[in-house]
Amino acid sequence: MALSHRFVGVVKLVSLLPLCFAAVVAQKSAAQPEAKVIKADMQGKDHLRLLDGPPETFSLRSGAVALQPGKAVGKHNTETYEELVVVLEGEGAMLLNEGQELPLKMGTVAYCPPNTEHDVKNTGSTVFRYMYVVAKAK
Repeated sequence: MALSHRFVGVVKLVSLLPLCFAAVVAQKSAAQPEAKVIKADMQGKDHLRLLDGPPETFSLRSGAVALQPGKAVGKHNTETYEELVVVLEGEGAMLLNEGQELPLKMGTVAYCPPNTEHDVKNTGSTVFRYMYVVAKAK
């Protein structure tokens, strides 16, 4: 009796394989990124991921950041990505690994090349808000 019960379980499992295969094929064919609008409503958050890379995009990732006065995101490295910082509100600075400081304020955009350690800090007296976009460099 136990053998036939196992056999029924195997038959059920095998019968699900075409459905699993169809799901994988559908997922691969949907790999082409599509145009979209993303609501960037932070509502009290200090970081909001907007785009998370494949399959949403080919390599692009983005997010929104809100830093309180005196706060920083912390040193990090772009590695194989290039980064764009678009200032939305307030004042800050991009601090590069070689001691260079790029001042940031509303209406400015900062570019950080691949393999560059950097930090972003709020240097003003109000909230510093910006969006970042990173993409794989060739």
